[in-house]
Amino acid sequence: MIRILIKDKIDPLVVGELKKREYYVQESTEKPELLLQEVKNNEILIVRSETKVNKEVIDSAMCTGNLKLIIRAGVGLDNIDVDYAQLKGILVKNTPEASSSAVAELALAHMFALARKIVPANLTMRERKWNKKQCQGIELSGKILGIIGMGRIGKSLAQKASALGMEIIYSDIIGPIKVDSSWKYVSIDEVFGQSDFISLHIPANRDGSFLVDEPELRKMKKDAFLINTARGKLVNEKALLEALNQGEIAGAGIDVYCQEPCTNTALIQHEKISVTPHIGGSTCEAQFRIGQLILNLIEEYHNNKSFNKE
Repeated sequence: MIRILIKDKIDPLVVGELKKREYYVQESTEKPELLLQEVKNNEILIVRSETKVNKEVIDSAMCTGNLKLIIRAGVGLDNIDVDYAQLKGILVKNTPEASSSAVAELALAHMFALARKIVPANLTMRERKWNKKQCQGIELSGKILGIIGMGRIGKSLAQKASALGMEIIYSDIIGPIKVDSSWKYVSIDEVFGQSDFISLHIPANRDGSFLVDEPELRKMKKDAFLINTARGKLVNEKALLEALNQGEIAGAGIDVYCQEPCTNTALIQHEKISVTPHIGGSTCEAQFRIGQLILNLIEEYHNNKSFNKE
């Protein structure tokens, strides 16, 4: 019987379905310190973004050689040492297509929140203040949205923003991509210099360097907004706060942070920032799709394993 370790919370329906299919399922989401021992006894490990599967974890798993497959229930693989896992013969899979729409919608939600000053309007209303004049905003229609990373999420955001009448420019490491002809490929410097809103949709740099630091923030328009629903380590939070305090940019929408849970109170309490606690893929629909893909990946692994034994 295939033993499956679930280290971060996933849809209970998925857990139930795995048990129904007669897999041995171990849920251990409350005690992360047990991971080094638990990976020795399980063939499949399922994680989300919280659990870090580093060299130490993989070496521990190799003590028994039981671990054969790691599944990341989500988009990125930043929390898994993929190269080392593959070097040790462990498959690494994720579910990149499941949460594209959810993350794109959250990026758009932050844009609306900033454009219409929804956060300060909401907070002051709860204080029984009628700050109508102070909450005059702007429209998204007619504004330039610069997207860095035109992958699944970038494309989904571009489609939604286009429907709102936004002009789309984008930059991608692989160059121009076959997308809507009205979306214009430009250099990354042009994205920073021309956009009214900039949305990030790429992995973090492997060398730990920031994509958005003081030089990039200085290139932005003073009335422009930065949106980050991708990876916290893409943005130098200290430089972002300085840019906001000096009026170098108008605001930011942030869902991901250099450290999570985020303890940077200056950042999360800043009046020019719309913040959420890393909920990009946290919709009922996205979690259902992730669950279905996890089931498919495990069935594929099981079938290939059975086939190879014959």
